[in-house]
This record gives sequence, structure tokens and C-alpha cells, in this order.
Amino acid sequence: MTAFFTMPDGSRRAYQRQLPAVDDSRPGILFLTGHGSDMLGTKAELLADYASQHGLGYLRFDYSGHGQSDGELNEGTISQWVDDSIKMLDALTTGPQILVGSSLGGWVMLRVSQERKDRVAGLVGIAAAPDFTEHLIWQTLDDAQQAKMISDGFIAVDNPYSEDDVIYTHKLVVDGRDNLVLGSKIALDVPVFLHQGMCDEEVPFNTAFDIASCLDSTQIQIILDKGAGHRYSESAQLDALIASLDQIYGYYHRQAQTG
Repeated sequence: MTAFFTMPDGSRRAYQRQLPAVDDSRPGILFLTGHGSDMLGTKAELLADYASQHGLGYLRFDYSGHGQSDGELNEGTISQWVDDSIKMLDALTTGPQILVGSSLGGWVMLRVSQERKDRVAGLVGIAAAPDFTEHLIWQTLDDAQQAKMISDGFIAVDNPYSEDDVIYTHKLVVDGRDNLVLGSKIALDVPVFLHQGMCDEEVPFNTAFDIASCLDSTQIQIILDKGAGHRYSESAQLDALIASLDQIYGYYHRQAQTG
């Protein structure tokens, strides 16, 4: 059932939460959605089923301007969505969490890991798109296009999933520069699985290798699917996501037995 969390400014964020089984010490799962997506998509529902079957804690929510939450999508920024995620993590979860980030959510996942590394038990990236506002938007524009984006305040690009264009604001690009993670180091030694389609026309598949280079973890696996696109939602791809979660939980089970 959808509930609403009130932020300090009075705006509300929609969320759905499944509590863990009583006295269950296993990490929970926090799902971070893509840009323009909501918490009711295929991957979010898959994780809800997985958590329910295994008695795990699970939290999914809509960022500001997404889904049922307050706000306008085109007024949002990376900083706002990272702040949303940190506040939801702090208020609605306890103990370590496995962060599962899809596209934009993969960037948010890494920023949350920097800000709350003691709360992170594992990372699962799905076509993770850190720094996309700089590398995949701004730097792909020529001088004239950049000048027009500054003067107009936005740029409209074709949306492969809808007849309506995707709007990216100049404010989003400028704010994104305060959240860049590629090329930095993230001191986090937890299991990491990075899933990436090699037919992804939005996020180059070598982005997964760039992410791996940023993380200090010695437990990183990159899963490339030669036929997968950006959505990464075919049955075999969803099975691969579940297999990654199984491996993370298997790791913590072994740790508990030897600890």
C-alpha cells in the first residue's frame, strides 16, 4: 500500500515499504528508480516479490516530481533526488541496505554510498548512469546547442519510450556538476554487481567499467548482456538481477556462519 512521507519543507514523497520478518538481521533492499520512472515499474515489482518471498525488508519510493510524489519533474535536480533518497533511507529503514539503482538511480546509489557508507551492504546497478548530465547531455552538444540550452533553460530530446520529448534543464546540468562521481574514489568494500546491456543506446556499456574503477571494493562483478537495451527488463535479465541478490545474501550468510 502506498504511503506518504512528509519532507522538512512540507512536500510529500510516495513510498511502499515491506518490513522484514521479526528478528531478521539480513540487509534490506532499497530500490532507486530511473529518471521519469516510478516505484511501480517492472523491476520495482520484481524486487517486491523477491523481498516478500524471502521475508526481507524492502523500500521503494518516488523522487520529487516522479510518480505520486509532490513536485515537477523538470524542476528536479540530482541534489534533490539524492537528498530524497538519504532522507527516506534514514527515516524508513534500519540497518544495512542493498541499494539497487536503475539508470539515474545508479548515480543516486553511488552518491548515497558516499554519504551513508555505513548503511550500505551491497550495490546492484542496472544500466547505471552516473554523471549523465555532463557526459551524455552537455558534452554531446556543440557550442551553439550549449548556448541555446543556456538561453532557453532546457533542451528537448527524443524519448524512445513515449511520443513526448524528454526535457533536460540547464539547472539539472549545472547541479549535476556538484554530484559527479566518475574519476573519484568511493571507499566502500561491499559486494557490487553492475548489469549493463551492450545494445543500450542511452548509457554506453563501458560506463560499468568506469564505475568499477571508482569503487574500492574487491568484490565487483560486471554483467554484460550483449542483446540488452537500456530497460534491461526481459525475463533473462530479470533473472540475472535476482541471481545477483542471491549472491549478495549468500555472502552475508557465509559471513554470519564464520563470524
